[in-house]
Amino acid sequence: MPPRLSSSAEEAFAQPRRYASTILAGTAVLLMLYLGRELLIPIALSAFLSLLIAPMVRRLKRMGLGRVPAVLAAVLVLSLFLAAVAGAIFSQFVSMADSLPQYEATVRSKLDVVRAATLGRLEEMQGQAGRMINHLAGASEAGSPDAGRHGATSLTLAARSANGVVPVEIQEREPRPVEMMMRIFSSVWGPLGTAGMVLIVLIFVLLEHESLRDRLIRLTGGTDVRATTHAFNDAGERLSRYFVSQFAVNLGVGVAVWIALVCIGLPHAVLWGVLAALLRFIPYIGFPLAAISAALLAAAVDPGWTMLWLTLGLFAAIEVAAAQVIEPQLYGHSTGMSPLSVIVAAIFWGWLWGPVGLLLSTPLTLCLVVAGRHVKALAFLDILLGDTPALTLAQRFYQRALSDDAHEIIAAARQYLQHKPIARYCDTILMPALELAYADLVAGNINEQQQLKVRDVIVQVIESLSGETPIKSAGKRVPASVLDAQSQSLGQDLRLRRQAAFGQWQGPLEVPPGSVTLCISMGTAGDELVCEVLVRILRHRGIDARHLMASELDGEMPPGASAASIAMVFVVNAFDDMRAPAAGELAAQLKQDLPGACLVSLSLMLAGTAAEQPALDGKIDLFANSFEEAVQFANLRYPAKATAA
Repeated sequence: MPPRLSSSAEEAFAQPRRYASTILAGTAVLLMLYLGRELLIPIALSAFLSLLIAPMVRRLKRMGLGRVPAVLAAVLVLSLFLAAVAGAIFSQFVSMADSLPQYEATVRSKLDVVRAATLGRLEEMQGQAGRMINHLAGASEAGSPDAGRHGATSLTLAARSANGVVPVEIQEREPRPVEMMMRIFSSVWGPLGTAGMVLIVLIFVLLEHESLRDRLIRLTGGTDVRATTHAFNDAGERLSRYFVSQFAVNLGVGVAVWIALVCIGLPHAVLWGVLAALLRFIPYIGFPLAAISAALLAAAVDPGWTMLWLTLGLFAAIEVAAAQVIEPQLYGHSTGMSPLSVIVAAIFWGWLWGPVGLLLSTPLTLCLVVAGRHVKALAFLDILLGDTPALTLAQRFYQRALSDDAHEIIAAARQYLQHKPIARYCDTILMPALELAYADLVAGNINEQQQLKVRDVIVQVIESLSGETPIKSAGKRVPASVLDAQSQSLGQDLRLRRQAAFGQWQGPLEVPPGSVTLCISMGTAGDELVCEVLVRILRHRGIDARHLMASELDGEMPPGASAASIAMVFVVNAFDDMRAPAAGELAAQLKQDLPGACLVSLSLMLAGTAAEQPALDGKIDLFANSFEEAVQFANLRYPAKATAA
C-alpha cells in the first residue's frame, strides 16, 4: 500500500490542478463569448434594454394597464424613438453629403495651410538634407569609370518607357435595378434582423421578468435565497440606475450640443447633437470622437478658424458640466468600477463583440464586479475591476512604511485629517498598522533593515502630523523593533526629540493651576509609544500634556513644580488590563499624591467600561479604550481648549 500524503502535501499537489481548471474554464468562457457572439449580442442588448424601460413598464402598470399592454406600449415607444433617431441621422448625413462639395475650396485652403505648417517644413528639411547627400555622393562618383555606363543605361530605359505599351482600362457595366435592390437588401438585412431579434427577445424578457429572476435565483443560489436575492437586487439597482441616469444625462448633453451649435451657426447641428448623445454611451472615447467630427465640419465651413475653436470649446464646456456637476449630483462619480477597469473593459469587449461590445462594456463589466462582491469564488473580479481599495488604510500605511515612503503616508494622512480628527487617524490607521508590524515581528517575517524603515517612517509621520519640530538625535541609532517588549527606544526617542525642543520637563514648570496633563506609561515599549502619541495628540489640541514613566514618579517633584498645576493624569497601560497589580498600585499612589486630578486609564485593548472594573475600588475615575475617547475626556476637563480646537 503506497504511503499516504500529508494534508499539506495534498494541498501542494491540488493547488496547480485548481489553477489549471480555472484557466481552462476561463478559456472556455472566452471561446463561448467569441464564437456565440451572433446569438449572445441580441440577448445582451435585450437584457440591458429591459433594464432601461422597466421603470416605464412599472409606471404603465400602475396607471391601470395590464402586463402585456404595458410591455407592448413601452417597446413601441422605444422602437419609435430609435426609429426617429435613426431617421434623423440618415437624413442629416444625406443633407451633409449633398452640401460637402461647396466646402471643397475651404477644405483645400485649410489643408494647404496645415501642410505648409507641418509637412511642408519637414519636406523642406528633407530636401536640404537630400541635396547635401547628393552633392557629397556626386563628388565621390565623379571619377568613377562606371559613371558613363550608368548614364547610358538610364537613357536607354527612358527611351523604352517612352515607347511603352498602350494602357488598357476595364470598365464595369452598370448594375441592373434588380441587382441594385439585392445589394441594398443584403446590406440592411443584417442590422434589421438583429434589431428584430432584439425586440422580440426584449418583449419576452419583460413579460417573464419575475419568472426569469426566480429561475436565476434558483439556479445560482437556491440554498441561500437571501444572499442571492441581495446580489440580484444589487446588480439590478446598479444597472438600472446607471442606464436610466446615463440616458437622461446623455439626452440632456445632446440637446445642449444641438442648441449650442445652432447658436454659433454650424450646419447640421441636429446630427452632431444626436451623435454626441449616442457616442457618450461609449466611455471616455465616444464624446471626444463626436467633438472631433463636428470640429472637422466647422473647419470646412468657416474660412477662418473661429468656428473650429468655438466648437471644441463648447463640447469641452458641456462635457465638464455634465461629468463634474450633473452626474455627481444625479448618481455619483462612480458606478463601482475603477477608471482603469472601464478603459480595459471597453478595449476587451470592443475586441470581442465590436461596436456593440463598446456600448455594453460598462454594464457587462459592472455585472462582473457585482458578482465578485457576492460570490466568494469570483472575489478577484471585485479586487481587479472594482473601485474599492485593495488594501485597508492600515495595510497601506504598513506597506508604505516597509517601502520607506513616508512622504506618501503623510500626504494621505493630511488629506484624511481635513475631515476627521488626528485621534481617529491614530485609532483607525496608525495603531492597526503597528499591530501588523508587531505580528510580522513576532512571526519573524521582517528583518532588521525593514524594522528600521518602519521605525523611521513612524517617527517622521508622528512628528509631521503632531506639528512638533523634528530634531535629529545625535549619536549612533540603535536598532529597535516597533512594539517589541524588550525595547523602549522608539517611544523614548520620540520623547527625547520633544525634550530637545522644549526642555527636560517638556515645558515650563511654573504654570497656572489646573493646566497640565500628565501621561504616564507603565514601562513597556508599547506603553511608551502609545503614551507619546497621546501626548502629541493632546498638545496638537493646545493642551499642555507631558510624558513621564512610572519609574520617574519615585523621586521628588522638581523645583518650581506644583501638584496643583496638574488637572488630569492618563495612566497608559496600552495592551494589558488595568487590573494588573502594578497599575493598581500606581493608581492608588496618584490618587493620594494628586487628589484634585482626574485619573484616566487608557488601555487600547480593553473592551470593558468603568462599571466592569470593580477591582480598582474607585481608584480610576474614567476608562478610555481609544485615543478619540481619551480626547473627549480631556475636552470635558478643558472646555476652553476644546472650543478653540
